[in-house]
Amino acid sequence: MPPKIYSSPVPSLPIVESSLYSHLFASAHPNLVGPFPASAPAFLDAASGTTVTRADLKRLTLAFGYGLLNHPQTAAKRGETILIFSANSLSWPVASEASLPHLPALSQTITWTVAAGLRCTLANSAYNARELEHQYKDSGARLVLTTEEGLPIVQETLRGLGFPDDQANKKIVVLGNTLEWAGGPAAPRSTDASGLLYMDDLLKLGILSEEEKFEGNLSHETVFLCYSSGTTGKPKGVETTHRNILAVLDLVMPVFPKLTPGVSTILGVLPFYHIYGLVKLLFLPFACGVPMVVQPRFDPVQFCANIERYKITISLIVPPVLVVLARHPAVDQYDMSSLEVLFSGAAPLGAALTKAVSLFSLREPLFKHKGYGLTETSPTATIVPIQDGLRKIGSVGILLPNLQARLVADENGDIDAEEGQPGELWLRGPTVMKGYLNNKAATEDSITSDEWFKTGDIATRDDEGFYYIVDRRKELIKYKGFQVPPAELESVLLTHPEIADAAVIGIHSTKAATELPRAYVVHAKPDEIGLENQKVAFCREIETWIQKKVARHKYLRGGVVILDIIPKSAAGKILRRELRERAKQELVGQDSGEGDFSTKL
Repeated sequence: MPPKIYSSPVPSLPIVESSLYSHLFASAHPNLVGPFPASAPAFLDAASGTTVTRADLKRLTLAFGYGLLNHPQTAAKRGETILIFSANSLSWPVASEASLPHLPALSQTITWTVAAGLRCTLANSAYNARELEHQYKDSGARLVLTTEEGLPIVQETLRGLGFPDDQANKKIVVLGNTLEWAGGPAAPRSTDASGLLYMDDLLKLGILSEEEKFEGNLSHETVFLCYSSGTTGKPKGVETTHRNILAVLDLVMPVFPKLTPGVSTILGVLPFYHIYGLVKLLFLPFACGVPMVVQPRFDPVQFCANIERYKITISLIVPPVLVVLARHPAVDQYDMSSLEVLFSGAAPLGAALTKAVSLFSLREPLFKHKGYGLTETSPTATIVPIQDGLRKIGSVGILLPNLQARLVADENGDIDAEEGQPGELWLRGPTVMKGYLNNKAATEDSITSDEWFKTGDIATRDDEGFYYIVDRRKELIKYKGFQVPPAELESVLLTHPEIADAAVIGIHSTKAATELPRAYVVHAKPDEIGLENQKVAFCREIETWIQKKVARHKYLRGGVVILDIIPKSAAGKILRRELRERAKQELVGQDSGEGDFSTKL
C-alpha cells in the first residue's frame, strides 16, 4: 500500500528562490526598505530606547559587510563561516556611560554577515571553552564575533586549539558595549580587549554598493549553521539555506498571529543563537514591517515593565516563561493591557497547564498560542491558528502550507499509524534542512531517499488536521508494554497549586524488569517545606495525588524528588540527560521494586 500522506489545509504558496538579504531589503523606491518606509523603526534596545530604523539597518549592514570583506585582518570571502558567541544575560545600564546590552548589536551583526555572503554559526552563550571548541572546529569557522564578556572563553577556546595568542586575537572581532553606532549612548572599551578589532572599527571603512546575491539555485546554499542538541552524541550543525528561511517567513504568514505595521510591536526575550529566536524575532518582524524591542534575557519584572513602556502587543516565549508569569506579582503591577498574544514554542506546553494558567485578568482573552518545529525544519512546521487557540488547547496546530506529514508506526516507514493513533512524525517540504554538516551518516539516518525528515517526535492527528505531540520517541518511558509520555505527566504535575515546575524521566528497575516514571518538582513555596520530613511528606502526597489524575501505568512508581530548579536549555527544553545522571547517583544500590525507591532530598 502507498504511504498515508497528510497535507496542510492551507493552500500552497510559491517559494522565493533568492538570497535572504535581497528579499528582505530590496525596494523599488529610495524611501522604502523592503515594502515599508525606510524611516520606520526596526529594532529598539529595551534598556535605553535606542532605535535602529530600516534605513539605518540597510546602511549599517552594507558597511559592516564591506569591513568584513576588506579589512586586512578579516578579509572574509563569500561562503566562509563566522561564529557568533554572545551572552544574553547582561547587566542593565545604571547611567549613560554604563555597560549596555549587546543584543541590538548582535541582531544587526547576524544580518550584516548575510549581506557579505557569509555563513553564520550561532553558539550557545552558555558554552564553556570545550563546548565552543567543538562548534568552532565542526563549523569550519574562520572568525569569531563575541562580546567583551565572552572574550575570555573565546580566547581559551582558540588557545586550546593550538593558536598562539597573537594568531588567536586576529580571529576575533569584539562586539563592544557602545551603542554610538546606532545613535545611542557611548561606553568605553574594555582594557582586556586592548588591541583587538572591534565591530565599530569595521563600520568606518566603506560601504558595499550591493549585497552578495544568491538567486535561483544559489538560494539552496547554506546561510546558517545552528547546532541541534539532539538526544545522543555531540551537537550537529544543521545546514539551513536561504530558501529554507524564506519559505518559513512566507509560509507562517497565513496562520501566525497577524503582525500589522504601525499597530503591532514584538518584545524579544529569546536568544538569537537559537533558531526560534533567530527566525521569529530577527527576521519575521522585519519582514512584516513591525518593530522588535530587544530585551537581553527574560526577567519577569523587566518583561512586564517593557510591555507597559513599549505597548507590546505580542511576545514569543518558551513554556518556563509562562510558568513564571502565572505566579509572579509583577503581572499585576504593570499595565499589560496592550498585550494580545503570547506565542509559545521550542518546548512542550501541555493542555493542562494552558487551561490552568489565567493571566492578565484585565485583558481577557489573552491568546496563548503555540507552534511546533525543530532546528531541522527552520524551525516551524505547525502553528495553531489564532481563531483556534481556545478550541484546540493542547494541539500544536496544523501543518504550514506546502508541508506534508506522515505518522509512522515503525522505524523503517513501512507501516502507517492508524487514524487517531500515535506515530513518529515525518515531515517533507521546503523548510526541511539541507542536512547535517560534515555528517553524511546522520543526514542519511534522518532524511529518507524520498526526502522525508524523521522528527523523532511521537504525534497524533485529529480529524480536522490538528497535530498533538505526545513525546520524543527516544524519551518515552516503557512501563510493562505501555508507553508513558513524560510531557503528559509534567503537564499534569504543573496543575498542582504547590508545584512551580516539573520534569519526568524513566528509571530502570532490574527487579521489576521495566522503566518507572520518576518526577522532579520545584515547590512553589520552598520556605514552607524546609524540614526533611516535610519534603518527604510532600513527595508522598504528590505520588498519591497524581493517581487520581492518570491511568495506572502512568503512576510515579519511581518516586518524586524536590529540586531547587529544573535543568533546562536556554530554549526551555528540559535537560533530561542531566536528570538521568542525577537519578543514577541518587539510586545507587536501590532497586527493591516498584514504589520502593527512596529519594535524596
